[in-house]
Amino acid sequence: HLFYELNAKDEYTYRHTICVGIIATLIGKWLNLSMQELEDLTLGASLHDIGKTKIPTDILNKPGKLTKEEFEEMRYHTVYGYNLLKNIDSINENVALIALQHHEREDGKGYPMGLGGTQINYLSKIVAVADVFHAMSSARVYHEASPFYAVMNQMQQDAFGKLDPGIVLTFLNKMMNSLVGKKVRLTDKSEGTITLINPYDPLRCLIQTDTHLIDLKYNPSLQVERILDED
Repeated sequence: HLFYELNAKDEYTYRHTICVGIIATLIGKWLNLSMQELEDLTLGASLHDIGKTKIPTDILNKPGKLTKEEFEEMRYHTVYGYNLLKNIDSINENVALIALQHHEREDGKGYPMGLGGTQINYLSKIVAVADVFHAMSSARVYHEASPFYAVMNQMQQDAFGKLDPGIVLTFLNKMMNSLVGKKVRLTDKSEGTITLINPYDPLRCLIQTDTHLIDLKYNPSLQVERILDED
């Protein structure tokens, strides 16, 4: 019923919640969560934006900048979601807390309550990483989808203050290791293949060009600009 309500309200949010559910579950497995924690994570991530069913459609899909009042109402979807889920007998507190806390940040500058660090439920921190990744990677009425590598760079930056660094590093390592063997273009327009990932700085990987190896760890002026499509 909740998913039906969400799909009727906003198709993007419906798709987004399913994708975040999948991504968060993968992260949870990479972090070796228990089966009960994974079950709570999957359900909570899949319902993290359910409070948006209470947000007026003209605010939810507004292409321009929100007014201060509209912005505050949009933020309140976290509280709406928590209130919806906490009253369902078959859903436990962890699931409801994910809806409430997935926009809280490590530095205490998130919402709705400005919690920080250990005050934030750990499963909510995982969903925050999945949520940011999918939101930045998706086209919306108010912004274009960001290129994959731009998203990864931003997430690495967010690990210093906004997102849990341990969760982000695990996510980046797994994502980058999946790209070993892929062709890439660097910011100097040279092209090569990712051959090795640095586990402590996964975006600064080892690139094999036609003529030589480039270790991005020792070439700070160079970055991967984009992943090239395979022939």
